[in-house]
Amino acid sequence: MYVPTHFAAGPDAIHDLLTRPAAANLVTMTSQGLLATLLPFVFEPSIGEHGALHGHLARNNAQWSEPAIGEALAILQGADAYISPSWYPSKAEHGRVVPTWNYSTAHVYGKLVIHDDPAWLSHHVRRLTDLNEAEAERPWSVDDAPERYVSGQLRAIVGVELLITRIDAKTKLSQNRPDADVDGVVAGLRARGQAASAADVERANSARPSVRD
Repeated sequence: MYVPTHFAAGPDAIHDLLTRPAAANLVTMTSQGLLATLLPFVFEPSIGEHGALHGHLARNNAQWSEPAIGEALAILQGADAYISPSWYPSKAEHGRVVPTWNYSTAHVYGKLVIHDDPAWLSHHVRRLTDLNEAEAERPWSVDDAPERYVSGQLRAIVGVELLITRIDAKTKLSQNRPDADVDGVVAGLRARGQAASAADVERANSARPSVRD
């Protein structure tokens, strides 16, 4: 990934991408070529040197049964948004502005391990459910479903574990714009109803040491 210095993601931004409820694109190179699946995941920081991502695939998905060649890659994506140059006060000053796209992303590399074990899968789906139900007023639990039904569902999936070896991460969130332009971006995003992207821009620029024109 191309990461200019002023867009390099810090530890807090990386941690947010890893721990928030989200899905990632799992990409593997196999003897059949590249395979990819979008799947929800749980970050397990205590596993291995850099932690692990846990997810699952449908048993009928060939990606789990085709051995990965070399590292596997999980692509995590935060909020993203189109940025209009009309939001920049500097447009009126000199006009040297163009549209761009703001985003946060992490490329997580590692060794892929397959788990075809009911106990592992049961623990995983409970962790995944609890993560995504945490903000609900009345959280749903795996135990709310009949045990026999849950057992049948578990037989239809296979667990995948990405043992993380390295992470490349980028937060392109208007850090290269003057302060007034950043304020304009935040206001523009909020007016368009993109509160998550606006909050990301605010966080990324709250303690920046310098501004690049």
